Amino acid sequence: MTDAQYRRDAILSALLETSNFGETPAPGILYLPRSHLKALRLDAQVIVGGRGVGKSFWTAALQSQPLRTLLGSAASELNGINVYPGFTNLEDINRYPNADVFSSFLDKKGDPYDLWRAVILRCIAQQQGEKIPDKDWPSTVHWLKDDPEAAAKLMQRPRNGKGLILFDALDRTSSDWRRMDEIVRGLLRAVLWLKSFPNLYAKVFLREDQAERTVFNFPDASKLMANKAELTWVRHDLHGLLWQRLVNAPGAYGKCLRGICPNVKQNSVWGVASEMKSESEVQRRAFEALAGPWMGRDKRRGVPYTWSVGHLADGRGQTSPRSFLAAIRQAAEDSNERYPTFEYALHFESIKRGIQKASEIRVQEIAEDYPWVPNILSALKGTNVPAEYQAVRILWEQRFPVGPSAVMSVNNLPAQHIDRGWDGLRDDLQRLGLIEMKKDGRLDMPDLYRVGFGLGRKGGVKPRK
Repeated sequence: MTDAQYRRDAILSALLETSNFGETPAPGILYLPRSHLKALRLDAQVIVGGRGVGKSFWTAALQSQPLRTLLGSAASELNGINVYPGFTNLEDINRYPNADVFSSFLDKKGDPYDLWRAVILRCIAQQQGEKIPDKDWPSTVHWLKDDPEAAAKLMQRPRNGKGLILFDALDRTSSDWRRMDEIVRGLLRAVLWLKSFPNLYAKVFLREDQAERTVFNFPDASKLMANKAELTWVRHDLHGLLWQRLVNAPGAYGKCLRGICPNVKQNSVWGVASEMKSESEVQRRAFEALAGPWMGRDKRRGVPYTWSVGHLADGRGQTSPRSFLAAIRQAAEDSNERYPTFEYALHFESIKRGIQKASEIRVQEIAEDYPWVPNILSALKGTNVPAEYQAVRILWEQRFPVGPSAVMSVNNLPAQHIDRGWDGLRDDLQRLGLIEMKKDGRLDMPDLYRVGFGLGRKGGVKPRK
């Protein structure tokens, strides 16, 4: 077996999956971009990010004391704290309400602010080893409202250590935008209330479209916005994350990849050296050892180190780690199948197919979060971009003659600006990074979505047939 073949197998043995469903991440995949440092500070109580950038990852990781220890001096204020889930993508009716409870509570004209305070009070009662009414969520809310002095004494009681409550996956609270706004606004008000008690903190992870709405329309919301953090990824951090996964590949495979990438040992896991966490020649050469210097036979086709990230960016120039790692894994699988004797582990044509696979995955994710998006973009399949917006609008009108309402899915969140017709949907697509509007008024689509939705571009990566 050649070095390239062995490295290819080593890549395939590494943990390159990033989806998190509440399980504790493996220590070897923990990577902290510099841009995420602010999000881990206790005074950062609102954290905003798109799909696949790490909201659920950090929600799960912060609940693990060993992982908080691994973060070391970079997040030293997290040492010795007690962490509780206040809402996550896992149902836990004893810790927090589900969508049905929220719906019933709102139907009865309840204030979400009180329901979220009930969640916090249950967390504090657990920390203090006290018993409060918890037969169901209305009973806890009733106790809070009926005996506010007892609730206040519980919150003000001296406590050992700090407490941190995490709130994630808030899109699961309702399928109606107005109600979700109410619920999220109530949570943010409750977090502001929590700030008045020493050694108690909260982190609310919001999708970008949630944060852009009216959820901050309440007095003193600026106190939460002052330390708002955003989860973003730049190119060198995506490569750093990739190598963090690769150097912790099992057994001899990990040893093979550590021979390419400068690394350090931290407790029982390997980490990448500092020069692998920045845009450096060392980082470029490491990826070149896997993928070669060019995206073809010469430099005219581009450089794999930059090409692999750039073609996965959305309309705002953001590339998610989930898309990048999925593309690399698919490139390794495709190289194994089609180009087993190639001199590098990743063939340049396989990297292009990795983009196709990552695009398909991204389209599936978008369909889960925004079911109306595939409906409206499927009408453009076969179209080449950039395209005149008027021509695109005609295609939408032909597919949906009754208007934009026909695009929406039942029991799911609709487009935010559907009331403005096709122009509103266009603006929503642009806000989500699915399309770009050029200065000349033409509509364009980044490869990340264009390939998966079956649109063409002259000289670009082709959609799968």
